[in-house]
This record gives sequence, structure tokens and C-alpha cells, in this order.
Amino acid sequence: MCKKFQIALATFFCMNIFHAQIYIENVTVVDVIHKKLIPAQTVVFSGKPITEIKPSRQIKIPKNSHVIDGKGKYLMPGMTDAHVHFFQSGGLYTRPDALDLRKHVPYEKEISWSHHNMEELLQRYLKMGMTSVIDPGATYNLLKLRDSLKENVRLPSVYMSGPLITTYEPEAFKNLNKDEPFRLLSSVDDAKKLVQEQIAYQPDFIKIWYIVTGDAQKKKEQAKELEPAIKAVIDEAHKNNLKIAIHATERFTAETAVQNGADFLVHNIEDEVISDDFIKLLKSKKVIVCPTLTVMDNYYDTYGQKKTYTTYELENSHPESIGSMYDLKHLTQTSDSVILNKRKARFSEPKIKAYISKTDSIRAVNLKKMAEGGVTIAAGTDAGNIGTQHASSFISELKAMKESGMDEWQILQSATINPTKILNKEKESGSIEVGKAADLVLLNSNPVENLDHLTDIDWVIKNGLPIDHERIVKVTPESLAQQQVNAYNARNIEAFLEPYAEDVELYLFPGKLISKGKEAMRKTYSNLFDKSPDLHCEIKQRIVNLNTVIDKESVSGLRPGVKTEATAIYEIKNDKISKVYFIH
Repeated sequence: MCKKFQIALATFFCMNIFHAQIYIENVTVVDVIHKKLIPAQTVVFSGKPITEIKPSRQIKIPKNSHVIDGKGKYLMPGMTDAHVHFFQSGGLYTRPDALDLRKHVPYEKEISWSHHNMEELLQRYLKMGMTSVIDPGATYNLLKLRDSLKENVRLPSVYMSGPLITTYEPEAFKNLNKDEPFRLLSSVDDAKKLVQEQIAYQPDFIKIWYIVTGDAQKKKEQAKELEPAIKAVIDEAHKNNLKIAIHATERFTAETAVQNGADFLVHNIEDEVISDDFIKLLKSKKVIVCPTLTVMDNYYDTYGQKKTYTTYELENSHPESIGSMYDLKHLTQTSDSVILNKRKARFSEPKIKAYISKTDSIRAVNLKKMAEGGVTIAAGTDAGNIGTQHASSFISELKAMKESGMDEWQILQSATINPTKILNKEKESGSIEVGKAADLVLLNSNPVENLDHLTDIDWVIKNGLPIDHERIVKVTPESLAQQQVNAYNARNIEAFLEPYAEDVELYLFPGKLISKGKEAMRKTYSNLFDKSPDLHCEIKQRIVNLNTVIDKESVSGLRPGVKTEATAIYEIKNDKISKVYFIH
């Protein structure tokens, strides 16, 4: 595509007035319905719907038309993360019921963060090829925010439930009014009231948190006791044409829920290998299952203080959210050090490691059995939970599904057409067909060959609007500064260098040049990262002024038992860090 067309598209897109007919020419269409690649196609759309798909030789494109050259590229449906939570940031402080660090960051700040950043998180999903997301467990205030963002055609479609109707409510989330993510189900009498309460906010579906505790026998007894209340919620939701999503990770709670009409299991079964009869039950009831293979390991790795992120995640996650994960390094030197170090030791114990390995294995075996047995699988991350970053975690989840034994076509279906079936949207989107929404991703490489190619994006098309994916998320001086701090703490040289200009200059304040160019930085910092396994930078204070960021830093790990206090001044030009001044 010519540069002139790129600029025109960007201009029209920003103005929300782009309705011209667009042709994606000579592209290979990824047909997720029939599991095949169809080469040399031209896909036509004007606004939201796809209007024509034919072999390129059969379509004559009028002169001066808007044409995207698809030669050598692959066009697939936009993807969906079928399990996210916008009331959670993905950062360290987001679940005080699991890891209570409220003395360091009040939970009210987390609530405010989730509202302030939901739009940017959606932009990050779109940047990574996800044109829809499903949030099974939000709040009333987030439902209102969903409504206010709905008119923005430049964002993914959001399908959201209200608060989780739960059999157990954590203390940390009580008395939060319309910011409360849980509503306690105590009896059958509560069921109608709790569903009707949500209907006023127009949720897309209802979510139940079917929690039982104790040993196996006690859990089964609780599940049976709670069954009438669970059934009453399901019945009331169905009376109001709302589907039911349910958190039920034990086989017997999931089976109870499905027998009573649950539509969507938002997690895999993790307590036992499922039987063929259970698979037949899921198929007969047309239940959709979201396996969420990686979310619990992200908790365990956080507790064990061994969570690591890929270069892709460091470069594409929200910098503030992923940055908070590295706070554990300096929090272990606070009054919480005893609790944090005890938890670290516990999650290093052979007994705990064996338990984690067993549940991981059960999930993988069950997923393969369900996929081979014809159960509809929808890919989802449970993003927002501690350590599971919004948007950037999706590719890791798909790879885990691959490791479980699913093939690439099954995984592509789970990320595109299958999630649309959760809310009966399969006639509207999820595959490339005439009449369906032009929610598309143009890839530079074949996703059937390698799932990593899903990250090699050329253009994202949402509602018929082609978008340069590099322009979706606004780059700010603060985000660049934080991104390189995160990569510094991860000791990841590629992610560390990414925010810097090729000709970056480093100075000792006020004007002594000590380094020029990225390659000089690579040599210096690669050596530093290799020699300093405990390297950690804590930002004590930050000032942002136009294109300048000033960080007061405390760096440990350079020398045993010694912290280095310094100030770094970052100057940003053309969305890259161009100069850095160090004051020691």
C-alpha cells in the first residue's frame, strides 16, 4: 500500500467518517470454518460488513480505489479473548484477597486505575489483533463505562456481565457499592433479586462464581447444598434471555452447573481427568469451555517470586501494570518481608511444586480430550489477575493450548469463530464471509505454520476501518520511561533498548557525553545484566513535563548490600528516548 493511502486512512479513521469501499487484493484468506487457506482472494468491504469475497482475477477494481496489497499476506478474522476482567489490572495489587498489599497501594487506587485505563487496555487488545473481548465478572460502574465506550468504533467490542453472583464473597471486596465485583448468593430467594438487579444495567450475560471449600467430600456436600440456588440463578437468567457463564473448576460443580443449564464454563476442570460421559454431556448441552491454562501459574510464579515476562510482553503490556510486578523486589525489604518470603519459600516446596504440576497436567489432558471429543473451546486468559497482563498474555495462552495437544486450526477456531458462539454472535462475526463484520487482521506471515505469526501484524480492521496497529496505542514520554525501567528490572536487553532512538545519547549531567547510539548501549547494558542477577530499580519519584521525564531512582544489585541513589532525565523525541542525563 502506498504511503499516501496510509496517511489518508489514518486521517479518515481519526475522523470516524471513513465509508469508502476498500479492497484487500491478492491475499490468502484464513478460512477458520473449513480449516483451509484460500490464496489469491480479494476481500471487499464498505463500512462494517464484508460485501464481496472472490478470486482476485474475477474482481475488477475501479481506478482511484482504496486498495490494500495483500500479496504474501494472510487475512484472518479478528480474534477474541473470551475471558478478561477489567476490574483487575494484571498488576501486583489487583487482588487483595489473594495478596494483600493495601498498605502500599490502597484498593481504591486500583479501582480508579481500572476505570481510567479501560480504554487504553482495549486499544492494546486491538493492537494485538483482538477485535472483541468477553468480561465474565465486572462491576456496575464498569458496565456503565462499557456503554460509554460502545460508540467508539475504534475499540474492540466488549461483552460484559455484571458482578459475579457468588457462593463466597472475599472480605476485601465488600462494601464497595457499584464498584463491588461480587454479589453474595445465600439462598434460592436471592437468585431472582440478584439477576433482576443486574438487568437494570443491561449485562450481556450473567456470571456465577460456584465456590466450594474444604476437602473433597466437604466440597461435594456444599455443591449439593448450593445446587437449588445455582439452578434458580440459571433459570432466572434464562427467563430473561441471558446466558450463564460459570466458574466451576471441580468436575462435580461443573457437572452440576451444566445439568442445570449453564452455558459457558469459564475454566477447565482441574481436580480430575474427565470421563467420556462428561464430554458427551458438554456436547449434548452445547456448552462452551474456556480452558485458561496459564492464569494460575502466573499466581504461583508471582508468589514464588520467579515470574518472568517475554520481550513481547514487556514491549506490549501496559507499562504501569507490568511494572508493578517488579515491586516485589523492594517490597521484600519492607515490613511485609516475612510474609512475602514465607510465601516464596512455600511455593518452592516440593509438595507445592508437585501439586502445581499435577493440576497443570490435568488441565492439559482435559483440554485435549474435550477438543478431540468435539467440545467447543474458546480461548481466554483470565487477564487482569495478578501476573496475567491484559492483551499481551493471549499469545502465551494459545501456545499453552498447543502444548496440550490442540493443533493450529483448532486453536485459530478457539480464538475466532468459537467465542462468537458464547453469545450467539456467530452469524455476525468470527469468520471471513460476506455479510459478516469486517473485523479482520492482516498478517505478514502464515499463522497455521507458527502461532507466533499472530503477532506479526500489518493492519487491523475494525468495523471496516483499516488501522495501522502501531498507531493504535498512544506513546507517551511516561510510558517510554516506564517501559525501559520494566525491561531493566527484567534484565531483558531487547525490550530495554526498544524505547530508545538509534542515535540515543547518554550524558553525565550537565553535558559530559558517555555513550552514543543503541549499539553502544547494548554492549554496556548486556554486560551489566549478565553480571547483576539481582539488579533492581525502584522509582522513588517521577516528574513528567511535556517531552521530559525525571525519575528519582534507587538501584540495588550493583554491589552487595549497597543501593545507588540517582536521578535520570529522559528526553523524548519522535516517540523515542533520544537523550538521557544521569545525576549521581
